[in-house]
Amino acid sequence: METSPEFDAPIPGMSLTHELGARPWQSPPQFPTVEGAIEYYIERMTTEEFKSQLFDVLEMGVSVTALVNTIQLASVMDGVHTVDVGILVSPILMEFIMLLADKAGVKYTTGLEDTEEPRKTLVLKSLNKFREETDEPQEDTDTETVAADVPEEKPAMPTGLMARRQ
Repeated sequence: METSPEFDAPIPGMSLTHELGARPWQSPPQFPTVEGAIEYYIERMTTEEFKSQLFDVLEMGVSVTALVNTIQLASVMDGVHTVDVGILVSPILMEFIMLLADKAGVKYTTGLEDTEEPRKTLVLKSLNKFREETDEPQEDTDTETVAADVPEEKPAMPTGLMARRQ
């Protein structure tokens, strides 16, 4: 009797049945202190293989913050250190990566730069595009004159099953 391929899939919830502590992040970390984690990273980052890969990634335009967050999160998942140690180590890793890139003459973005032009939301962009298409002249009106022209409205009485009676 043959089984069809759709029945060979894992059972829903099967990933939740592993024994507690079977995953690397559920065990005690290899380096529970910030100092130990820094030594681990410095030792790995000073190899020529890591440097060449690092410089390639930086030249592609990946920011240093994105790179550091990826590296430290992967180490958390591998059980190297805890999340809080990773957060404390991140600024040091950023400085070290920028130092390596500066020494090699590689240009990079930190990911902390402010853009000169303020970011517009999609709604504002769409609104400006709509105004350009309709060619509506935009009027500069004072809010005081607009407020004086509009009569005051009484607040609507709440209705419905749970509304308060007044």
